[in-house]
Amino acid sequence: MQNKIVPYTNTDDEKLFALIEQGDERAFTQAYERYHKLLYVLAYRYLMSPDMAEDAVQHVFTRLWEFRSELRVGISLKNYLFTMTKNYVLNLIRNENSAIAKNYEMAQAASPYEDNLIENLEKKELMSSFYKAVDMLPAQKREICLMKVQEELTNQEIAERMNLSINTIKTHYSEALKLLRIHLSKMLIIVVFTTLMTVLSVHLIK
Repeated sequence: MQNKIVPYTNTDDEKLFALIEQGDERAFTQAYERYHKLLYVLAYRYLMSPDMAEDAVQHVFTRLWEFRSELRVGISLKNYLFTMTKNYVLNLIRNENSAIAKNYEMAQAASPYEDNLIENLEKKELMSSFYKAVDMLPAQKREICLMKVQEELTNQEIAERMNLSINTIKTHYSEALKLLRIHLSKMLIIVVFTTLMTVLSVHLIK
């Protein structure tokens, strides 16, 4: 009997790095897929060059793999990768590339925006997954869900618009949430999934 392949989509960073440290290539691939885009955005912000930003990301992940047994992530794999990316950029600046140095100075001047940039990117991806899941709902449940989330209508307002009882609206939305849990759990890591479902559930009582 073949061994079952364990997916790492829902694996937290601490466990993921422990697996990488042991030489698990699938764990490394998951880390790459999870953080490639975020690191690219970070590198591009300083380098203002798609090719150089991609080179930075490849350098960071290559180093992570080659020196996996010597590295210690500590608190957060995500923060560790961000630090490695910034250090790579700083090394480029030490090579006296004036254009890169100028870009770095401009980025540093707006450093408070950096966290928002990453946060907004994560939110964008989160909502993209949400709307993909909503599109999978039956027509009436999809319509109710969108009125709840996009228009922020109450059960009473939706009932009046659709000429249905409030209890019917509540039932449809509750069933929609159950279906969304199934769809979203396949798309998102567990922490993000739980957060989103908590937010959506608040609308059930309105």
